[in-house]
Amino acid sequence: MYKAPVEEIAFTLSHVAGLGSALEEGRLGDLSGDLVDAILSEAGRFAGEEIAPLGESGDREGARLVDGAVITPQGWPALYKAWCEGGWNGLTGPQDFGGQALPHMLNVAALEMWNAASMAFALAPTLTMGAIEAVSKHGSDALKQTFLEKMVSGEWTGTMNLTEPHAGSDLGVLKSRAERMGDGTYRVFGQKIFITWGEHDAADNIIHLVLARLPDAPAGTRGISLFLVPKFLVNDDGSLGERNDVFCHSIEHKLGIHGSPTCTMIFGDGRFGAEKGALGYLVGEENKGLACMFTMMNNARLAVGIQGVAIAEAATQKAVAYAKERTQGKAPGWQGTGMSPIIEHPDIARTLLTMKALTQGSRAICYACAHAIDLSHASEGDEARHWAERAALLTPIAKSFSTDVGVDVASMGIQVHGGMGFIEETGAARYLRDARIAPIYEGTNGIQAIDLVTRKLPLSDGGAVRGFIGELKGVADKLGASNDAAFGTSATRLSAAIADLETATDWLLEALGAGRQAEALAGATPYQRLFGLTLTGTYLATGALAAAGDGDGEKRVALCRFAAENLLAETAALKDAVVGGAASLEAARAVLG
Repeated sequence: MYKAPVEEIAFTLSHVAGLGSALEEGRLGDLSGDLVDAILSEAGRFAGEEIAPLGESGDREGARLVDGAVITPQGWPALYKAWCEGGWNGLTGPQDFGGQALPHMLNVAALEMWNAASMAFALAPTLTMGAIEAVSKHGSDALKQTFLEKMVSGEWTGTMNLTEPHAGSDLGVLKSRAERMGDGTYRVFGQKIFITWGEHDAADNIIHLVLARLPDAPAGTRGISLFLVPKFLVNDDGSLGERNDVFCHSIEHKLGIHGSPTCTMIFGDGRFGAEKGALGYLVGEENKGLACMFTMMNNARLAVGIQGVAIAEAATQKAVAYAKERTQGKAPGWQGTGMSPIIEHPDIARTLLTMKALTQGSRAICYACAHAIDLSHASEGDEARHWAERAALLTPIAKSFSTDVGVDVASMGIQVHGGMGFIEETGAARYLRDARIAPIYEGTNGIQAIDLVTRKLPLSDGGAVRGFIGELKGVADKLGASNDAAFGTSATRLSAAIADLETATDWLLEALGAGRQAEALAGATPYQRLFGLTLTGTYLATGALAAAGDGDGEKRVALCRFAAENLLAETAALKDAVVGGAASLEAARAVLG
C-alpha cells in the first residue's frame, strides 16, 4: 500500500526547489516551516489511510453510466466529502471566497500524494482547482460571487470542455456555438468529448467551462469565447434551481483511470426543458476565450506533470517492496541461505535505482516550477518577469518529462515484478495503465516540445534559458569544488550534460532566428528529454550537496552519483539528435508512404 514520502517531499521543497530560502526571506507571507510540516504530514496521512484503500477498489469497479447519471465507485462520494471537509480543495484558493491562498508549492506537493493514492480520484479536484483559477482571474464580479465560494470549498466541482470529435489539439476548428440572449446570458450548443468528471455523484453541482464560437466570431482561434455553464442553475439566494440543458451522453471505456468518468457532454438539445440551449455566462471577453482557458490549462499542465511523479513514486514503492520479498537464484556475493532476494541482483538494483532517480528528479522539476510561479506572484517588476519566464520555461518540461517518467517507471515496476507484474492482482499493472494518459492529455508531450522550443526558448531573446543554464553550471561547479570522492565523476558528467544542453539550446535558437523552424522542430522532443535529464542530474546534485553531513546525506550522494554515471550519458546522444537529426528525418519520410 502507498505511503506518502512526506520527509522526501519536505526535503525537496525546502532544499532543492527553494521553499526554505523563500520562507527565510519572508517571501511567502506569514507561512512558517511548522505549518508546512503540519500540512504535508496530514496530507500524507489522508492520502495513505483514506484515499489509497479506495484507489484499488475504485479501479476494479470503475465509473458507470446508469439512466443518464454517472455512478462513481463505492465509497468515493463519501471520500470526496471528507476530502472537502479537510479543506484540501481550497489550499491555493482566493481568501475572499474561503480559500487559504497558500503557495502553489504546497498544493503541488499535496497533489502528488492524492494522485499517488488514486490518480482517478485526484482528477476531480485537479480540474476544479484550474476552473477556480480561470474564474477568479477572468470572471465578472457577479460570476465570482455566485460560483467561487462553493467551488473553492469543493461543494461544486469544475470541468474543462475543449475537445470535440473533429477538434483535438487544433481548437481553431471547433464547432460548438453560442447565441446571445440579449440579457447578458448566452445559450450554448454542441458536443464535447473526453470531459474528465463531466458528470458524477460526488458533488451537488458541476461548473463546466466551455469553449464555443459566437455567430459573428472571426475564424480560427481568434473567434473562440469561454462560457461558464452550470449543471444546475443557481437562484438569487444561492440555492440550486432547475437543471440546465447539459447532460452526459456516454462515458469512455479506458485503458486506465477507471474510477474517473471521462464523459461525452451534450449542450443544448432540449432534454431538460422546452427551451433548447444550455444557459451560459461569458468568462472574460467575447472572442478572447482561449486566453482565459490557457489560465486553466497552464495550471493543469503542471498538475499533470505531478501525476507522472505520483505514479512513479507509487510504482517505485511497490517494486522495491516486492524486490525485497521475492527470492530467486543467488546473487553474486550472496552469503545467506537459500535463494537471495531479487533486490540483491545487479540488474534489479540498477532498475530500482533508475526508477528512484527519475522519480526524485521529476519531483524536483515540478516543485521548482511551482516555486517559480509562487515567486512570480510575490515579486514585482523585472524580478516578477524573471520568475514568470522561469515558470513558463519549466512548465512544458515538468509536464512532459515527468509524465514520460511516470510511464517509464511504471513499466520498469512491472518488469521488476516479472510475470506477476502482468497479473492485475499485484497492482503493478494499474500504475502503467493510469500513467499512460498523462503524456497525452492537457497538450500531448509533442505539443509541449513545440511550445518549449518555439515559444519558451526565445523568451527575452534567449536570455531566460541562457540565464537558467548559467545557474545549472553553478551547481556543477559547486559539486566539483566539494572534492568529495563519494561523488565519483558526478561533477564531470553533470558538466558534460549541461554543455550538451547549452550546445543544443544555442543551435535551436540559431535555427529559429534563421527561419529554419522545421529543422528546430525535428529536434524538439529529444531536446525536451535532454533538458529533463540535465535538470534531474542537477537537482539530485543540489539535494546531495544540501544534505552533506545529515543522516541521509550518504544516500543522496550515492543516488546523485548513480544518476550522473548511469543516466546522464544519454544527453550526448540527445544533443546529436537535436543538432543533426533533421536531415535524416526529412529523408526518411518516404518510408512512411
